[in-house]
Amino acid sequence: MTEPMPAIEVVDLTKRYDSAASGTLAVDHISFCVPAGEVFGFLGPNGAGKTTTIRLLTGLSRPTAGQAHVLGLDLTTDLPRIKKQIGVVPETSNLYDELSALDNLVFSMALYGVPRRERIPRAEELLARFRLGDKRDTPFAKLSRGMKRALTIAAALAHEPALLFLDEPTTGLDVISARNLRGLIAGLRQEGVTVFLTTHYLEEAERLCDRIALLVRGQIVALDTVAGLKAQVQGATAVEMTLQKGTDPSETRRLVGQEPASLLREALVQAELEGRRVLAVNTVQPTLEDVFVQLTGLRAEVIELDKGGKGK
Repeated sequence: MTEPMPAIEVVDLTKRYDSAASGTLAVDHISFCVPAGEVFGFLGPNGAGKTTTIRLLTGLSRPTAGQAHVLGLDLTTDLPRIKKQIGVVPETSNLYDELSALDNLVFSMALYGVPRRERIPRAEELLARFRLGDKRDTPFAKLSRGMKRALTIAAALAHEPALLFLDEPTTGLDVISARNLRGLIAGLRQEGVTVFLTTHYLEEAERLCDRIALLVRGQIVALDTVAGLKAQVQGATAVEMTLQKGTDPSETRRLVGQEPASLLREALVQAELEGRRVLAVNTVQPTLEDVFVQLTGLRAEVIELDKGGKGK
């Protein structure tokens, strides 16, 4: 049986700002492949190169070196054809404040050449699917933040693309809105849409993604399924300690390593130096956060605090 064509295929893709050799290397010779129908997570701290990679793959920026094929088409020679078959949801919504929810969708369809007779029926179908039916005539500016994100994704799907790029879709959303959007993203996989997802939220990536690439300083340091990434720290143990100092609120610290006893001794010594009481100690299985710490050498908080906290 013939293998299906990859949705994205990248070889040594590089982006250097300033042509001089000393210029900033935002994307550093990365290579990866995304099979059709996959939700592919692209994770890393702020400045790692996630958004730059999306800009390269969607034709908003030209690569310094390397090759990329999107939906089987060469990014350097077939960009107009590629743009007709992809949807892009930027980190900041790009819809029009003065247009209603319905009119924004209809306008998006007009830009992509959707036949006029299909626009309103398809727009109303999308509004219903994204739970925005009762906001049909509401100007975009008056929608809640969660509704704006939902409508921006709906607009990116208006021309029924085969591949959707999502850049930080749930950043800054409340718990319910973020959960609703995650449900919508999971539904896209069931429909066969390929999703390229950048996110700061490790838990979100663990829930949604078939495979995950970890990006640090423009380089991919690991790429695998969630299970595969966890297997790379197999044998490691995570120790969680709940600590309190005086009447301050308690805090939970997490350490990962091969020797639980050594981890515990280290944590107890540190707690004593800080004058903190140990309220509870537990050993748990490593999570994706622990994998991130082990494989990147960075604290898990780095990836999430860049966006002001966790989007649970």
